[in-house]
Amino acid sequence: MKHKGTIFIVCAGLLFVASVSRVGGWDEPRAMRQRRLDMVSRQIAARGVKDRAVLEAMRSVPRHLFVPESIRERAYDDSPLPIGEGQTISQPYIVALMTELLEVEPDHRILEIGTGSGYQAAVLSALVDQVFSIEIKELLHRRASQVLEQLEYGNVRTRYGDGYYGWEEEAPFDGIMITAAVDHVPPPLLRQLVDGGKLVLPLGHPFSYQNLVVVTREGEDFRLRQIIGVLFVPMTGKALEKYD
Repeated sequence: MKHKGTIFIVCAGLLFVASVSRVGGWDEPRAMRQRRLDMVSRQIAARGVKDRAVLEAMRSVPRHLFVPESIRERAYDDSPLPIGEGQTISQPYIVALMTELLEVEPDHRILEIGTGSGYQAAVLSALVDQVFSIEIKELLHRRASQVLEQLEYGNVRTRYGDGYYGWEEEAPFDGIMITAAVDHVPPPLLRQLVDGGKLVLPLGHPFSYQNLVVVTREGEDFRLRQIIGVLFVPMTGKALEKYD
């Protein structure tokens, strides 16, 4: 829930008036919101992301609240950022691009593999009916779940586990997103995708560069379309067994 308001700050005996927005239970200074608007304009729209709903979602989600406090000032930089446990929050442009490639509709149910910070799930939640997100790193799962709850993203369900196997009891899904590198498309995820649904993932060697691809289900067949070269951290668990 968001609303604009005014807070009064007393500092060194002086009274300041600051315009803020409310995001969940958080006050957001106007300057931070302006940095987010600039991010969408300069880093995302300028690079060709056109879906208006995606752009609005990127404007609305407070990215700085999903990164460690020590690097919060870098939240709107044009780069990925570390979030602990050897994982990162993706570059804003990549988050927007992957979201646009899913071609979501408001009534869709989306599965995300790799909750990470929770930021991508929050962006998706602004666009669809339900988001299901799985994280294999327990600490990240707990942190992201807490932030998503505090910011009142009530249509996101999180789960601790290996996303390679998907979320079978909630399948099928209208779209699936994998936010870590894998050298093949996990078969369980293909089976959990609706006919006509899309799966977006960085496909390629997990310790080198990958291609961002869109896999579309067409009955019992699957069509693959390559988008751009990317570099993601590896998908762990079952997906990484042969590299151990």
